[in-house]
Amino acid sequence: MGPDGTNEPATAGLRARRPKCIMHVDMDAFFVSVELRTRPELRGKPVIVGFPAERSVVLSASYEARAFGVKSAMPMAVAMRMCPQAVIIEPRHKVYYEVSAQLMAIFESVTELVEPLSVDEAFLDVTGAIRRLGPPRAIGELIRSRVAAELGITASVGIAETKFVAKIASTRCKPDGLLLIGPDQTVPYLHSLPVGALWGIGAKTAEVLARMGIRTVADVAATPVASLRKMLGATGEHVYRLAWGQDPRPVTPVRLEKSIGAEETFAVDTADDALLHRELLRLAHRTAGRLRSAGMVARTIALKLRFADFSTITRSRTVQTPVDSAQLIYAVALQLLESVDRPMTVRLVGVRAEQLEDAATTSLQLSIDRRDDNWRSAEHVLDQVTRKFGSKSVLPARLLEPGSGAD
Repeated sequence: MGPDGTNEPATAGLRARRPKCIMHVDMDAFFVSVELRTRPELRGKPVIVGFPAERSVVLSASYEARAFGVKSAMPMAVAMRMCPQAVIIEPRHKVYYEVSAQLMAIFESVTELVEPLSVDEAFLDVTGAIRRLGPPRAIGELIRSRVAAELGITASVGIAETKFVAKIASTRCKPDGLLLIGPDQTVPYLHSLPVGALWGIGAKTAEVLARMGIRTVADVAATPVASLRKMLGATGEHVYRLAWGQDPRPVTPVRLEKSIGAEETFAVDTADDALLHRELLRLAHRTAGRLRSAGMVARTIALKLRFADFSTITRSRTVQTPVDSAQLIYAVALQLLESVDRPMTVRLVGVRAEQLEDAATTSLQLSIDRRDDNWRSAEHVLDQVTRKFGSKSVLPARLLEPGSGAD
C-alpha cells in the first residue's frame, strides 16, 4: 500500500515527473574546524568552542570531544565534567560569518537555488546544474573538494530527491562523507531506519508509538493513516508521507540573513538594572558590528530575556528608519527592557536585529537629532580601529566598568 492508501507503489508518482536532485551540505563541527585552521596542533584532540564560564553552553565540539558525550548546546559545566582534558576556545563570530559568506558563494557558483539553514549548512537544488557540471555524485564531490581547498574545512553531503532524505543522508555520512540515495533506494533505505529518523518524531512521540509496537519507519509506513492521526493528531499524516519518502517542499533561496544578534548568560542570575543596562549596551555593539560587517541594516529590534525558572520572553519594536548603530539599537532595547514586568531574576539577556535589508540599497534618512548620524560615523571609525588592533582596543567607557563583563 502506498502513502495515498491505495495499492500503488509509493514511488510510482516520482517516476512520472522529472526527478529532482537536492543536496544537503553541512560542515563538520564548523566553529571548531574554522579555529583549527590557525591551530593545527589541536587536530585530533578534544576541542570545544564556547566561553569557559560555568553558565555558558557548548557552541561546537570536535568529534574527539563528542566521543566523550559532549554536544552542542550542552552546558559548559557538564561538558567539562565529561571531558576535562578538552581545550576550550572562545568563539570568534565575525570570522565564522566571514567563512560562512565564502561558503555560500561556493554554493551559489553551483546553483542559484540555495536555501541556507544556518551559517554552515544549506539545501541546494542542483537539478539544473547536472548538464553543466555532471552527475549528482560528481557535483557533490566538487563542492566538497572546493570547500576543503578554498576554506580549509570539511563538508558532508547528502544527495536525494527530497529535502528530508537529503538531510538524513548528510547526517548518516558524517564526518567528511558523501551519501547518495537514489529514487529507487529511497523507500527501502527509509524503512531500515528507527522511527526517530522522521521529522516530527521526538523522544516523547517515539514513546507513544513504541507503546503501539511502532519502532521503525517501516512500522509507520505499514500503519493506516487513520490510526496515526488518532495517535498523533495532524502530525500523523505528515509522518506517514515522510515514511514513504514524500516531501514536496522546494528549495527556497534566501538571499539575506533573517536576523543578526547576540546574547549572554550571566554567571549569577541578576535583577541589577545597571548590570542589565551595561550588558544590553555590550550586546548592542556586538550586534551592530555584525550588521555593518554584513552590510545590513535592521528595521526591527528584539529583546530576549530568560528568567531564573528558564521561562523566556521576547519583545520587539519596528523603527521608522533602518539602523546599524549600536547606540540606536541600545536605545530601543532599553525601552523594551523598561516595558517588561520582570517577575524574577534574569538568567540570560539577548539583543537581535530583524527585518534586515541591504545597507547599500537602503536609504538611511537622517533624524532631526544630529547625534544619530554622529553615532553612526563614530562607530564606523571604531570598526576600522577594531579591524586593525582587535576587538578590545576601543570600548565605550561604560563597558570598562568593573563587573561589566566586557570582552
